[in-house]
Amino acid sequence: MADKAKRIIVSVINDLVTDQRVSRTCHELHSMGYKVLLVGRKLPNSLEMPPVPYQVKRMNLLFKKGALFYAFYNWRLFWLLLFSKSDILWSNDLDTLLANRMAGELKGNPIIFDSHEYFTEVPELDHNKFAKKVWKKIEGSIVPKLKYCITVNNSIANLFKEKYNNDFCVIRNVPVKNTQPKTKSRADLGMPEGKTILILQGSGINVDRGSEELVESFKHLPDQYHLYIVGSGDVMGVLKKMVIDLKLESKISFVGKQPYSELIQYTMNSDAGLTLDKNTNINYQFSLPNKIFDYIQCGIPVISSDLVELRNIVTHYQIGTIVKEVKPEIIANTIQNFFTTPLVYQQAKANTIRAAQELNWEVEKKLLHQLLSEV
Repeated sequence: MADKAKRIIVSVINDLVTDQRVSRTCHELHSMGYKVLLVGRKLPNSLEMPPVPYQVKRMNLLFKKGALFYAFYNWRLFWLLLFSKSDILWSNDLDTLLANRMAGELKGNPIIFDSHEYFTEVPELDHNKFAKKVWKKIEGSIVPKLKYCITVNNSIANLFKEKYNNDFCVIRNVPVKNTQPKTKSRADLGMPEGKTILILQGSGINVDRGSEELVESFKHLPDQYHLYIVGSGDVMGVLKKMVIDLKLESKISFVGKQPYSELIQYTMNSDAGLTLDKNTNINYQFSLPNKIFDYIQCGIPVISSDLVELRNIVTHYQIGTIVKEVKPEIIANTIQNFFTTPLVYQQAKANTIRAAQELNWEVEKKLLHQLLSEV
């Protein structure tokens, strides 16, 4: 149990509502006896924060995206950190690290850097060489000097080790054990009865994550199959236009961002979950999206692209099937082959139960306790 006087300020650049990793971390820190302040931002379309046992501050910012947004956010965050009582600063991702580093040095606070992805290789930076150079400069000037670092899988930890000779503790983005019952039926959710339903969920349905190819794959699938895309991302508008242009309205449905408790009702009513990130950049090459663990906790098999971290999970636990190439025809064939081999499908579904006993926050959080004992 932490000294109750110890205060941790946790900062992240999103609107907090759908960030399950940060939520789990803050709840655990609170349960350990720390006084927690979680700092993020609020957007015009942000959902209301659910009740939480710790303090929350969401900043309203003048700029919503681009270089001015990042600069303004870090400027506001720096002053907030500087003049707020704290013993430890917890920086989530590179885009909050500069403010945390500056405030931490001035206050003498240790910093915990929690890197949810390999930020400098996200595809959004591929077309902005100046921005990429700036972020790499920030990363290179701060990360080698940090003592306490976390990331989400071994592949990314190895990249940081090779680049900066800095050891990163791996704490995977796994959910708590799903104890919520299936309280809603397909009829309650407006989902079609008697169909094979696949779900693609998440708040990062973005470019190069296979969603465009997935939509197009439904041209090649019979009417028995129905896709639910639940969440948000920068290609949602493109996907909706594709559905109309390809006349797939009867086979593909969209549901916007949902509170987690509502999201998993859709997941539990589906027959399989999809994760189709493409190997177009280092960040995606080593991605391990948290949706795969949500699928496992909800007891549905996984249909995954052939990326190393995803393949390791799917094949080790035998909980689904691998799409060898993220191309519409190959996606469609993989889906059909999986569901038209009932024994394989039923075994994969059964295997999610064993996987769920190991891939959950109750097991993973022990690593967080170990790190905090060192800090």
